[in-house]
Amino acid sequence: MRAIDMHVHVPRQPGLPDMAIEESLRRYFRLRDAPTLGEELAARYREWDILGVVFSVDAQTATGDQPDTNDYVAAIVSAHPDQFIGFATVDPWKDRWAVNELERAVTELGLRGLKLHPIHQAFFPNDARFYPLYEKCVELGIPLLLHSGFAAAGVGMPGGGGMKLKYSAPIPHVDDVAADFPELTIVMAHPAWPWVEEQIAVALHKPNVFIDLSGWAPRYIPDPIIRETNTRLQDKVLFGSDFPYLPPDRWLSGFDQLDIREEVRPKILLENAKRVLKL
Repeated sequence: MRAIDMHVHVPRQPGLPDMAIEESLRRYFRLRDAPTLGEELAARYREWDILGVVFSVDAQTATGDQPDTNDYVAAIVSAHPDQFIGFATVDPWKDRWAVNELERAVTELGLRGLKLHPIHQAFFPNDARFYPLYEKCVELGIPLLLHSGFAAAGVGMPGGGGMKLKYSAPIPHVDDVAADFPELTIVMAHPAWPWVEEQIAVALHKPNVFIDLSGWAPRYIPDPIIRETNTRLQDKVLFGSDFPYLPPDRWLSGFDQLDIREEVRPKILLENAKRVLKL
């Protein structure tokens, strides 16, 4: 494998309408030619020689959108086991159902992590009401992939589509969870602009916290993250694309142009992700 892409959105589950924010995402990223089926997604990742971590986001309580199911994500992985690793998603506002669904998705469906999006799902990660989800992650031995920083979802919509950026600040939200659950591996998805310095501080301070670089073309990744990736965070940073919104081949081409030390590159592209995913 050329690389492990930690951040891949599955195509919308057949039969379900687009989520309300989808059009804003397509405009923001100037999206064209996105795959509509799992088979198409697998074909592209096979051609790129990249292993993808695939998932969706259940934000039904906050948005009213019917979610892609964990069964659907698991079916894509089952059909292409050499190409994908699947992460579950649950709506954190669904209380005990969410915890039970997470356990089912891991123990019965074979999914291997949890994806949450505080902005899209409208929750503060450090709210103790959601701690049973993290307890279940620790019990199951799976990592948590947690959106951080700015969200393209809702850009240009009235009121940003109702999405509130405050939910995704690394301090206190991620920092609190990392402190309260030291056995929980947390990956902060995306450079967490405008809180990049906070994100770096949390990743440096908490051994269980990592960063994926998805959602940003490499030339736009903030300089402090590039500097720390080359030095103190070289074992804590992971490649992610945010496909289909940012294709991994384009991301990797841009990454080749960055001033990243040669001995650090394989850590970002493969080795750190292997450790997080226990491969």
